[in-house]
Amino acid sequence: MECCRRATPGILLLFLAFLLLSSRTARSEEDRDGLWDAWGPWSECSRTCGGGASYSLRRCLSSKSCEGRNIRYRTCSNVDCPPEAGDFRAQQCSAHNDVKHHGQFYEWLPVSNDPDNPCSLKCQAKGTALVVELAPKVLDGTRCYTESLDMCISGLCQIVGCDHQLGSTVKEDNCGVCNGDGSTCRLVRGQYKSQLSATKCKTHRDGTLDLFIYPPLA
Repeated sequence: MECCRRATPGILLLFLAFLLLSSRTARSEEDRDGLWDAWGPWSECSRTCGGGASYSLRRCLSSKSCEGRNIRYRTCSNVDCPPEAGDFRAQQCSAHNDVKHHGQFYEWLPVSNDPDNPCSLKCQAKGTALVVELAPKVLDGTRCYTESLDMCISGLCQIVGCDHQLGSTVKEDNCGVCNGDGSTCRLVRGQYKSQLSATKCKTHRDGTLDLFIYPPLA
């Protein structure tokens, strides 16, 4: 009680102002969230294997506009496709084989790893130098690059970690373990022993070879 009697009117006013501001901030966040309807169910996956995308929508209940996004995505069907399934981007190119381009039919092959626009469907006519953008964006779930898990969603390349989560930066270590520390194999550089079972290797520009041996040698 002694501390309260000693408090000056200025300090009390500042304390009351702080409480009022905190209350308004909390209320504004509640009002913002209250302007949205609940998230809807997840859509069917864009792919049955190989990693696809699914989306969920929500509706703005305000007569004006709502803060935030009305769509969210997640990955799905994160299982390897059978070898006979073929490349997903190649499938999209070949779907145009029976459509005339400038009055002529072509057999289209995928053009991958475009550094400028990896999520457009660029295809090359087989046996020619003709490269055409057959669609402004590939189907959701198409890999941005052949050696990456990053995938195209709504025409934009989205980061995907080895844990198959959107926005994740988790990567495999040299042993192929997601978010691993490299302790499950041993590097043998520049040599090869037939009795060792190497399941992963890297070749350098100078011709040396890195072999990652499983399990690690003592």
